[in-house]
Amino acid sequence: MLPLIYHDNYSCPFPENHRFVMSKFRRLHKLAQDRGYITPDRSNLFTPQTALLDDLAIAHSHKYLQDLLGNNVCPKAWRRVGLEWSQGLVERTLTAPNGTLLSARLALKYGIACHLAGGTHHAHRDFGSGFCMINDLAYTALQLLATKEVKRVLVFDCDVHQGDGTASILAGVNGVYTCSIHCEKNFPFRKATSDLDIGLPLHMQDDAYLDIVDNTLVRLLYQLEPDIVLYDAGVDVWEHDDLGKLNISWTGIEKRDHLVLETCLNRGTPIATVIGGGYDTDHERLAQRHCIVIEQAHALVQAG
Repeated sequence: MLPLIYHDNYSCPFPENHRFVMSKFRRLHKLAQDRGYITPDRSNLFTPQTALLDDLAIAHSHKYLQDLLGNNVCPKAWRRVGLEWSQGLVERTLTAPNGTLLSARLALKYGIACHLAGGTHHAHRDFGSGFCMINDLAYTALQLLATKEVKRVLVFDCDVHQGDGTASILAGVNGVYTCSIHCEKNFPFRKATSDLDIGLPLHMQDDAYLDIVDNTLVRLLYQLEPDIVLYDAGVDVWEHDDLGKLNISWTGIEKRDHLVLETCLNRGTPIATVIGGGYDTDHERLAQRHCIVIEQAHALVQAG
C-alpha cells in the first residue's frame, strides 16, 4: 500500500493570480484520485489533525506562534512571508506540519508515504519567509526524535531553493542530518548552513544533476544509516519553472524521484515525501509536476 496524506483545508481561499498557487493541493489530490493512486475505498488516504501550538513549539518560538495565530506579526516581518493573512491560511498552516509527521509515521510502518503538501523549509524558529510559516520538516524530525520513534533522521532536500529554515532550526541537533541540494544563485540570498550544502550552478542539466543527487544520497545512507529519510521533492528545478534557474527536464525530475525512492526502498530505509516548491502560471501543469513523486512511488510499490 502507498499511504497518501491530505486535508481538505490545504487549498484555502486565495487569490488565483498570486505567485504561490494555493489551488495546487486540491488539484494534486484530484489527480491522485483520477489516476487511481487513491484506492476506491480511500483506505490509503489519511487525514492529519490540526497541530497544537504546544506541539509546534518544539520547532518554533511561542511568541511567534501566538503572533501568527492572532495576526500580530509585524508588517515588515509579514512581508518576508509573502502571503496575505487569513483564518483559512492559518488553519491550513497549522494542519500541514502534522501531515508531514503523519507521513513519516506511516513511512515507518509501510516503508514509504507521500504527503500531498509540505516542504515549507524557509520557515525559521521565530519568523516566516518565502511563503513558509511553519517548518514541517524540522517539526517532524524533532517530534520523531522526542518520542524516540527514531534515532537518526536524514532530511534530503532537493528543492531548487536552499532549506535555510530547516538548517537553522536543526543546527546542532543530535540525530538529524540536513542535506540541501539547491541552485546556489537563487533565493534565499543569505544562506544558512546545513550539515551538507551542495550549491548547483545556474542552468545545470539532467545528467550532472542526477549524478550529484544519486551519489550524495548513496553516500549519506551508507555513512549515516538513518532510520528515516524526509525527502523534499521540490519541482522548481524544472527548466521552465518561474523561479527555478536550473535546466532540469520533466523526465529528469521523474528520474530523480525514482532513484531517490528506489535507493531508499532497496536499502530498507523508510522514506516520507513532501512536495516542496513549484511555480507556474499553468496551475494544472504545476499539479501534474507535483504528482511526479506520487506517480514514481506508486509504480515502485506496485512493482513490489
